[in-house]
Amino acid sequence: MPIVTSVTKMLGIRVPVIQGGMQWVGVPALTAAVSEAGGLGVLTALTQPTPEALREAIRETRRLTSKPFGVNITLLPSITPPDYPGFAKAAVEEGVRIIETAGSNPGPLIKYFKENGCIVIHKCTTIRHAKSAEKLGVDILSIDGFECAGHPGEDDVGGLVLLARASQELKVPFIASGGIADARGIAAALTLGAAGVNMGTRFMCTVESPIHQNIKDKIVASTERDTVHIFRTLHNTARVFKNKVSMEVVEIEKRGNAKFEELKDLVAGARGRLVYSNGDPDYGIWSAGIAMGLINDIPTCKDLLERYEREVQEIIGGLVPVVGLKAKL
Repeated sequence: MPIVTSVTKMLGIRVPVIQGGMQWVGVPALTAAVSEAGGLGVLTALTQPTPEALREAIRETRRLTSKPFGVNITLLPSITPPDYPGFAKAAVEEGVRIIETAGSNPGPLIKYFKENGCIVIHKCTTIRHAKSAEKLGVDILSIDGFECAGHPGEDDVGGLVLLARASQELKVPFIASGGIADARGIAAALTLGAAGVNMGTRFMCTVESPIHQNIKDKIVASTERDTVHIFRTLHNTARVFKNKVSMEVVEIEKRGNAKFEELKDLVAGARGRLVYSNGDPDYGIWSAGIAMGLINDIPTCKDLLERYEREVQEIIGGLVPVVGLKAKL
């Protein structure tokens, strides 16, 4: 039997699993593979250099799958911001109707997407931000716990408490994000009130992921202790893979009064992007969550999602006698 939640119904997917909108990773091949497997694949708009390039990525994804997929637009602090309105317009005009937003001040984008009939998923790291997004009219909230890769916010609240709080406070459906990479995590998220999950690091380590095989192998060989936080002293915390570069950043921050100017060459996005193509895990900064400790293989997206379907049902079914009930045949 399929796992049916409010999110699977709303998005038209079979499995309540959404692929995280990862910079340099959320490209057509992976997006289509996740959607074809029954989840929701997500293209990352800012992986593309221009709105016109995003249009072509959307068209390429459509050539690979007829299933629903989404586009992620993450609003990042920048001296020269990307053309966010242009990316939004490109997604809408190309017929994408599922949008994931993240970052600060998403109100104008959310308004635009809702006016154009889109389903909007907004990612938050706190309940207060989630409630603000709820007022803006988002359809689904993605609740990002401290375990996540990338930016976990500054409150340091783990998913176990954050998801339970979301269940208490939120009126719209929410999905769990951060630290989930196996069926146990999905089952736990569902029992905490989530209607699905978001996975990033796990999908990096699939056959269809565009990153170098060496990086996939490194993820498999790593544990939950192989990440580190950078930018703590700048109040822009990011969880990244623990390597020579990230530890150099941490050491500079430990000296006190670190300025971004001292760090910018080490943390340059172009340098991090090359990690995924040259296969050198020490070349630059790259995002990874502590879910690495749960990743032991490199399956196809199809095999992975079929495994999740089967194992989630087994796990939840196994709890039935624990509470003194009889399983329905």
